[in-house]
Amino acid sequence: MGSLNRITQQPGVMGGKACIRGMRVTVGMVVGQIGAGHSVDEILADYPYLEREDIMQALRYAAWRAEEREVMLTTP
Repeated sequence: MGSLNRITQQPGVMGGKACIRGMRVTVGMVVGQIGAGHSVDEILADYPYLEREDIMQALRYAAWRAEEREVMLTTP
């Protein structure tokens, strides 16, 4: 997976949720906008302080999190 240097998590910002560059814009909000049918260009117009790479990294981060699996390990 490529670098996710634009995705930040800080306990004092949005309750520790994954955000874009420390701003109060969560990955979930960006992904939700895409899921609701908004285009990247529409999101960029609505949130002019975001950049295209912010949205691409939010999508990559969400995809990575969706693929996470918890594996139960047995103890010897």
